[in-house]
Amino acid sequence: MIEHFDAIVIGAGQAGGPLAGAFAQSGCRTALVEAVHMGGTCINEGCTPTKTMVASARAAYLVRRAADFGVQIGAVSVDFSFIRQRKDDIVTTWRTGSERHLQADGVELLMGFAQFVDPQTVVVACNNGETRYLQASTIVINTGARPRIPDLPGLEHVPFLDSTSIMELERLPEHLVILGGGYIGLEFGQMFRRFGSQVTIVQRGERLLTREDADVAEAVATILREDGITLFLNSSARQVERTDENGIRLTVETPDGERVIDGSHLLVAVGRMPNSERLNLAAAGVTTDRQGYIIVDDRLATNVPGIYAVGDVVGVPAFTHVSYDDYRILKANLLEGANRTRRNRLVPYTVFIDPQLGRVGLSEEAARAEGRDITVFTLPMSSVARAITTGETRGFMKAVVDAHTDQILGFAMLGVDGGEIMSAVQLAVQGGLTATDLHNSIFAHPTLAESLNNLFAR
Repeated sequence: MIEHFDAIVIGAGQAGGPLAGAFAQSGCRTALVEAVHMGGTCINEGCTPTKTMVASARAAYLVRRAADFGVQIGAVSVDFSFIRQRKDDIVTTWRTGSERHLQADGVELLMGFAQFVDPQTVVVACNNGETRYLQASTIVINTGARPRIPDLPGLEHVPFLDSTSIMELERLPEHLVILGGGYIGLEFGQMFRRFGSQVTIVQRGERLLTREDADVAEAVATILREDGITLFLNSSARQVERTDENGIRLTVETPDGERVIDGSHLLVAVGRMPNSERLNLAAAGVTTDRQGYIIVDDRLATNVPGIYAVGDVVGVPAFTHVSYDDYRILKANLLEGANRTRRNRLVPYTVFIDPQLGRVGLSEEAARAEGRDITVFTLPMSSVARAITTGETRGFMKAVVDAHTDQILGFAMLGVDGGEIMSAVQLAVQGGLTATDLHNSIFAHPTLAESLNNLFAR
């Protein structure tokens, strides 16, 4: 029997959940199908749990630095089981809260996997064993992405970790080896180093964080090395095997020749891939790119009328705040008669290493590649009064400014609370303020924000 709805949302992530609630609140009969748990990656395996653990790692780091501030303490130890439980408790609170809100909105929640039967019909294999057929003229796909597993010889015989399973470890790794020098690999690498693990990162590219300017990436590498992390850049993993001690042995081709790295655990963090292959998109006629990401237009519509896709399943930039903005676009267009698009939206992000890396707009390299005439401003954190007084002088600020209009094209801050100061600059950009405006602004002293006066000094 086919059940008729006004809207079906597949996936309860940071776009799908709020959108289902908005549909239901508007009077639409709405079904929300979720395969695993409410809240999507952000609440369950991404932002919430990782940043909770990052906070514990930073606390351990600061305690070990107590003598730098004239505070004498004893030996520092980490209760990893407590850290895990704290993370789990916070995740559970957010997840159950999300579910309660959806139920209060009148959304019908179905736990299971959905597949298309035709452009307006999906079949749901429910986790309780039921099979249900749902039909609606509006269907939104928000199935997200998952860690990508590389084609590495021997990996199928090694109990490797990904960004989800590493947070479920019951004990600290003695030596954590990480494949991948992107955001995920660096956050976990520094975190576990601060918890007490030996950490080695293997990065295929010539530098970490390949989307960043070379000077930013090099500064990040310097900080991680200062924290005691071993980096192999421009290096490729050739094979991996288990050792007799139940550890792992990774063979790596480096610029200096072949190296063998023995570790206790292996984290694979080489990127993500879309959760689209189980949807039977062919039955609906929905097109994807070669990697499986669903192709949408600037209004998040697929090639099939009535079917939309949002969040990570449509590709980069794969950030929670982008997914949430996708929700706002569809809510405005489908329920409020608006005509919003994702074209030219300014997308900020923060990498939660310590110090944080916050960036918005164009990098220097991207601006030069576009042939723009730019002025680049930099300021080391060692010249920032607030950073000096708090003992947080690692990193620097960097701004890319149009040489003719004085408009700020991009900003990056590798420094304490870098994401927060980046957000202030983002607001300035959105408000049309120039570099000179920020240079001449009065900021409270002594704050990190006042450093913008000095950054834009000519």
